[in-house]
Amino acid sequence: MSEIASALNLLDAALALSPRFEVALELKARSLLYLRRFKDVADMLQDYIPSLKMASDDSGSISASDSSSQQLSRERVNLLPSEKTDPSFKCFSVSDLKKKVMAGLCKNCDKEGQWRYLVLGQACCHLGLMEDAMVLLQTGKRLTTAAFRRESISWSEDSFSFSNFPVSSDISTSTAPTTPPRNLTESESIPQLLAHIKLLLRRRTAALAALHAGLFSEAIRHFTKIVEGRRGAPQGFLAECYMHRAFAYKASGRIAESIADCNKTLALDPTCIQALDTRASLLETIRCLPDCLHDLEHLKLLYNSILRDRKLPGPAWKRHNVGYREIPGKLCALSTKIQGLKQRVASGETGNVDYYALIGLRRGCSRSELERAHLLLSLRHKPDKSINFIERCEFADDRDLDSVKDRAKMSALLLYRLLQKGYSNVMSTIMDEEVGENQRKKAAAALQAAQAAAIQAQQTAQNAKMQSNPSAVEISGSDRINWNDNKVSSASAGSTAAPVFQGVFCRDLAAVGNLLSQGGFSRPIPMKFEALSC
Repeated sequence: MSEIASALNLLDAALALSPRFEVALELKARSLLYLRRFKDVADMLQDYIPSLKMASDDSGSISASDSSSQQLSRERVNLLPSEKTDPSFKCFSVSDLKKKVMAGLCKNCDKEGQWRYLVLGQACCHLGLMEDAMVLLQTGKRLTTAAFRRESISWSEDSFSFSNFPVSSDISTSTAPTTPPRNLTESESIPQLLAHIKLLLRRRTAALAALHAGLFSEAIRHFTKIVEGRRGAPQGFLAECYMHRAFAYKASGRIAESIADCNKTLALDPTCIQALDTRASLLETIRCLPDCLHDLEHLKLLYNSILRDRKLPGPAWKRHNVGYREIPGKLCALSTKIQGLKQRVASGETGNVDYYALIGLRRGCSRSELERAHLLLSLRHKPDKSINFIERCEFADDRDLDSVKDRAKMSALLLYRLLQKGYSNVMSTIMDEEVGENQRKKAAAALQAAQAAAIQAQQTAQNAKMQSNPSAVEISGSDRINWNDNKVSSASAGSTAAPVFQGVFCRDLAAVGNLLSQGGFSRPIPMKFEALSC
């Protein structure tokens, strides 16, 4: 490592003397790539990044197009023959022309510098610019293959003479064994890296398609395959996938998981505007206003820094899902929203947090449902496990590891405390409901017992009356007959008299006939058969 650092110093000195020295540029780029200084490689070769070139082309003004056209016209003018040149033709051989043409092709191929595409493609892959990395690596691979094909075609049969190949005694002193390993390693690693990039892009494309189609569980499954894969993924790419999975969790109503993914995104990329905005909206949804205000204030500071620096945070090649021209409008809307939330906090809405939505339970849930949901959330969002996702992350700079761990632990601890507070709050509510339900059950049981006692007392009183006056009987049917010792209640044809007292039901037909004969009652009585059956 110290020798490579010394080599970089020498290369910087050489490039200071000759800024376009191709060999020095290639050695410096490969040295930075070996030292895993991917950001320096991207800054050095940012003119070759496809997305950055497209953005610059889209944002180019008319003056820029005019200047480019003028430059092109100047180049065309330089290509025209001058007046001082001799217009007479000269004799030349076909073999010399062939050699010059092939040399020019090889020279243009070297001038194109296919090494830029290969080195920059690997750097973009480690920086999370997967589409750019795939385009650059494929372009570099194609240029390298085409250059080798042109070089092999330009060779004549005399080029493959025995003198061009080392003999057995020269193998140990030849430079051939020292130079091919780099090309061989690169030729083997580039296809593997391309295959991994294409796999990640396919999975992300499938996840985004499911997310846009409303299949949130399917999108969550695809994003989980990316972030929990066996092979790690770059830091920027993982932050983007966590952000999209947070959107899927939010749409499916799983607020705790969505907040956790926003925390991971902000741990990997503290300047992610979407993550701050999404987490603030989630906290506002569950009415956790102080934490929501904290995120909004952080977002406001980020907007102010962007307007102050007149550029989006990070290097020029970093991706952002928001444009610079949108920042002033977003800042005005954000200031208005912050003022409204401050008024709500001042009015005393801080203690009305919707813990049911945070845990993902319905109101009126049982104790078992709460304990199961709390156990799953506690195991998933335990602060000790908050940094496990870092093991699958490939950092662009190893110096960021400690700061990422600190941010992940702090945000996970805040979420865990919020979940514990929500569990205790919901559990106390459920216990109060259970106490109220037990009291209602006891009151209903006491009322039922009192009614049963009253009915039993009434039946006891009726039995006592019947024992003291056995001549009263009630025959169950469509009509009732009320008897007294020596009187029969007079009943006219169109009127019915109220019963004097309630008798008992008798199933003995002989007793009924005896009573009817004693009372002198001679009119027929309509009866039901069921009333007379035993």
